[in-house]
Amino acid sequence: MLTQILKIDENSLKLAENIILGGGVVAFPTETVYGLGASALDGAAVNSVFEIKGRPNDNPLIAHVHKDYDITRLVDGVPQYARLLAEAFLPGPLTMVFHSKGVVCKEVSCGLDTLAIRVPSHEGAQRLLKYLDIPIAAPSANISKHVSPVTSQHVYSDLNGKIPLILDGGKCSGGIESTVLDCTGEIPVVLRSGLVTQDMIAQVAGGCDVYVMKEGERVRSPGMKYKHYSPSCRTLMFDSGETGQAVKAYLQIENAGETPYILCENKVAKSIKVKNVLNLGETESEMAANLYQKLREGEQLADVIIAVAPEKRDGIMTGVMNRLTKACGKIIK
Repeated sequence: MLTQILKIDENSLKLAENIILGGGVVAFPTETVYGLGASALDGAAVNSVFEIKGRPNDNPLIAHVHKDYDITRLVDGVPQYARLLAEAFLPGPLTMVFHSKGVVCKEVSCGLDTLAIRVPSHEGAQRLLKYLDIPIAAPSANISKHVSPVTSQHVYSDLNGKIPLILDGGKCSGGIESTVLDCTGEIPVVLRSGLVTQDMIAQVAGGCDVYVMKEGERVRSPGMKYKHYSPSCRTLMFDSGETGQAVKAYLQIENAGETPYILCENKVAKSIKVKNVLNLGETESEMAANLYQKLREGEQLADVIIAVAPEKRDGIMTGVMNRLTKACGKIIK
């Protein structure tokens, strides 16, 4: 199969429409990561998304809709706090889970009676979703467990020959996947951390809990259970106060004839005296936006990526640390 990368215009949107309405899949940009989209009304098309990615079929997908789409066509019981959150944060990197009306195919939610809805803010995503005017089920557009894609070239490197079209919308600005929020109870509950933080949600909704998954429980949201975001090279991870140990590991690997790179925040990058550094940046937003880009860079350059965890752990960094530990493993003590 020939995989085309096309800028988003009337011709590429028409091609995308033909592919998706014909039961195929198309990669498209959002403000967080690139998505691999199929019609949420077509069970066979959604199954092909799982197959292309190699994704476990008990890991639910998110239904993406445009900003003017009436989500009550798809879900029941939208509480007042969810309406307030939508006014505050949508379009944007927030996914909300509601009771499903069963309009979308069961494959999207993997048989659950809930449905995750997202309204991306990326202009290209909005153009595609408005053009189609149907819910599009989409996980990240990469091979399962690999680093999520934030450019069209990242998608191409994973899925070339497996999908017909990648809509190119430039580099994603947000960098980590959306916050996923369970809105089926009296107060919202964070299922997956992202750029819209628990505090931001609580300020609007009047409260917000964080869900802790129990052993053996069914996955309720993407990103809750399985290993994700992993580069193809080996990885090590050290805590924020263990820069010296990270540098020692770097030198040992280098002396063994291999190529190490240290992945770290800007202040650590400036303090260490090693040649190979993947600088995540200084601010929370920079580190979120750069994480997957730097992991993708690192796997092309390094035999081993040595991650040093950022010092800050709350706010947006909750989501960054979630992705970083899933990518690079537990912190070495």
